Amino acid sequence: MAANLASAAPEPLRLGDTYRPLLGQYDEMRATDGGLRPHWQYLIDALRELGREGIDSRWQEARRLVRDNGVTYNVYGDPQGMSRPWELDPLPLLIRGEEWAVLERGLIQRAELLNALLVDLYGPRTLIDKGVLPPELVDGFPGYLLPCHGAPMAGDRPLVLYAADLTRDASGAWRVIGDRTQIPSGSGYALENRVVLSRVMPSLFRDSHVHRLAGFYRSVRRAMTRIAPGHGDHARVAVLTPGPRNAAYFEHAYLANYLGFNLVQGSDLSVRDGALWLRTLGRLERIDALMRRVDDLNCDPLELNEASLLGVPGMLQAVRAGNLGVANALGSGVLEHPGLMAFLPEICEQLLGEALLLPHLQTWWCGQREARDFVIANLDNLVIKPAGSPAGQRCLFGAKLGAEQRDALIAGIRREPHRYVAQEAVQPSTAPAYINGVLEPRPFVLRSFLVSEQEGYAVMPGGLSRTALDTDTPMISNQLGGLGKDTWVLASEPERQETLIVSADAKAAAVLPAVVQESEVSSRVADNLFWIGRYAERAEGLVRLLRIVIIQITERSSLADEADADCCLHLLLAALTNQSQTFPGFIGEGAAELLAQPVPEVLSLISDQKRAGALPQTLQALGQAAWSVRERLSNDTWRVTNDIERRQRLLTQAPPRGLGRALDLLDPLITSLVAFSALTHENMTHNEGWHFLEAGRRLERGLHTASLLRSTLVSVSPDPGESILVEAVLGVTDSLITYRRRYQAGTRVGAMLDLVLQDEANPRSLAYQIARLSALVDEMPGNSLSTRRTPAQRTLMRLLTELRLAELDLLAQPSDGGQRREALDGLLASVETSISALSDAITAQYFRHEEQPHHLIGQRSTAMATPWPASCATAVSSTAACSEGRSGLSCGDALPLVEGQL
Repeated sequence: MAANLASAAPEPLRLGDTYRPLLGQYDEMRATDGGLRPHWQYLIDALRELGREGIDSRWQEARRLVRDNGVTYNVYGDPQGMSRPWELDPLPLLIRGEEWAVLERGLIQRAELLNALLVDLYGPRTLIDKGVLPPELVDGFPGYLLPCHGAPMAGDRPLVLYAADLTRDASGAWRVIGDRTQIPSGSGYALENRVVLSRVMPSLFRDSHVHRLAGFYRSVRRAMTRIAPGHGDHARVAVLTPGPRNAAYFEHAYLANYLGFNLVQGSDLSVRDGALWLRTLGRLERIDALMRRVDDLNCDPLELNEASLLGVPGMLQAVRAGNLGVANALGSGVLEHPGLMAFLPEICEQLLGEALLLPHLQTWWCGQREARDFVIANLDNLVIKPAGSPAGQRCLFGAKLGAEQRDALIAGIRREPHRYVAQEAVQPSTAPAYINGVLEPRPFVLRSFLVSEQEGYAVMPGGLSRTALDTDTPMISNQLGGLGKDTWVLASEPERQETLIVSADAKAAAVLPAVVQESEVSSRVADNLFWIGRYAERAEGLVRLLRIVIIQITERSSLADEADADCCLHLLLAALTNQSQTFPGFIGEGAAELLAQPVPEVLSLISDQKRAGALPQTLQALGQAAWSVRERLSNDTWRVTNDIERRQRLLTQAPPRGLGRALDLLDPLITSLVAFSALTHENMTHNEGWHFLEAGRRLERGLHTASLLRSTLVSVSPDPGESILVEAVLGVTDSLITYRRRYQAGTRVGAMLDLVLQDEANPRSLAYQIARLSALVDEMPGNSLSTRRTPAQRTLMRLLTELRLAELDLLAQPSDGGQRREALDGLLASVETSISALSDAITAQYFRHEEQPHHLIGQRSTAMATPWPASCATAVSSTAACSEGRSGLSCGDALPLVEGQL
């Protein structure tokens, strides 16, 4: 794994000296005679000068940046799930600028060719009419979407984004091994790779004269604006994501943030009057263009895949009406048909009038007799792929088949030849990786990216390289544990530093508005932000209470009157159960035993990740809510979020066995939680989204404070136990210093209630939370202009009045029986009920909770079953299926010996 790249190593002077290319494979760093290729010399010399210690420290820094920046890639089935860090090979791939210029011309021609082919297949179909393409190859492919035929395509180049997977053959010639036309993913990871490497090796990056990437992303932003129908620079663009469980969700959020687009899910959108709208809080906002990260079939459940919950019913209708531009055009997945490569040279002559510049793997579609006979005769040298799936997730290696499997496959090919495609088996080229202190060759695949412009296509000067972990791996894929690798295209002279922000001249600045597009807040986003505030405050309150409980347990033996200490502790433990909602706990059945031996229960609340209400689950819920709105959080905030997650893992993976160790783990956690709250308060624009986050925080703190006071102060404790209890409550609410400075008459319940219950200047008091909630709710959408108060506003007005008018002396006095403060209990019970009702009112007014759509007709099949005979199962190479749709990055083309997925 990448974590092994900087393990124990020999002396750094051996760096590169023992490097030996693999037999029969082209190597990027060493020529066939063993000599170092000239453009690698500077990098190798620089690494030797750094030495072992310098190299290792930079690799550690790279891994830290990846972790702190929250760069993840969800490998399905991996225990880390959505939290799995992106694996980065810290050694870049170097390509000479002159060589890149030649490759660039071939890539541009290929993009133009595929774009012209896409237009023809969904338009006049001249290639089929002329017999260049067999109709059954196209019409029998699930990726060809008949409802899209004749639908208008945005601009002259509906193939807005394109990616090609490349490797070299043994002669060193670049070969295309896969086309990415549906969802060309990976450019966000390529950008993050560049950010990390330029940070850890700034002088090496600068002195190597590496081509910059910002210009490519400016072109992407212009292209998305250009496909928006009739809106120009004022177009509203969104990135459509399958959701946070998708393998490449980080990239979706990262690109949306970097490009300044909204990140939306299908449930955020609605088609009305032939246009696409974003459901924001209380209104609809028009969406003019979509950069989709959802498969073709899943984009429109009304006309494409009825079972899809990821798309928008009626999206295709909006496209037909000319009111929505989509990148890439719906139906572009047909270009990923593996059999098309067999016909591309002739198609290029027909559509472009020129020969194909960039060769691809030799391909045979078995629907043609001559090709079928060749495939059957040469099965051992070929890789067989199903022609019935646009994702092509599976491939079968002929050389690995047993006799029975071989016979079954041949029978299948003869029975349904149109469902099989064969490609030549190639050994991918290799590039150096830093392993155990030396450089070793590893197979790699380069994914290059292109974007349409007014006069053609622009190529990213670099790309995303993916490296295998082993030398003999049959496929290269991050789903199988591969590594990402930055690609440096070397210029002949220093490159000018670029930024995505383009400065405007004075005339343009005077005409254009200061804000062209502001990121709108959808109901889903507001809901997640609201719960981020709640979970963050819930976790902080729970940690503060746990710390005080631990201190009370450890100190009670030193007190003169252990009975008073026990009384105080028992009330705090009851508060802990109420706060965490982990009943019965210290309150219900079996409470006596737990109160006598409280340590195991306390440690369980700290470290049991399977227990609902315990600290680990609260922290996990916070992380999941934050991940769902990743694009809304700054880099600094996300680093703190990652630190909270890391500390959560410390609690669960190495659970504390004693209270001392538990306290050591809780202290830095509270610091991280406070930092998270401070960053969201100070670094987020105080717009609609922030109002909901802040409201969630204030609501949860109000509930926590009311529950704490009710659990500890309603029952009257004899002195000095009550003084100990009051001091403990002040510690939990972080108000002890203020209390000592303000009140000189010892620890009295009345004085404490004045500070923690009624003081609107104390940010920890109950009255402060209600006052802030009242102001926040007044500013929520639809409330400021309304002449009638909403249920939430009425609840807060009544609650704040009750708190302001409450008589503290009456609240502090015991009732007639002398054992309970009934007036205080009644007030706090009313507060808890009202705050819960307030949460329900906000949810009902702003957060959209729809039933999933139900179909009145049976679901039609949208894909052909993989045609492998059962006896071939052991020879099939496959990847995990995506739980939220194939991103094009996580479930990509299965290629001969190299896997085209990311």
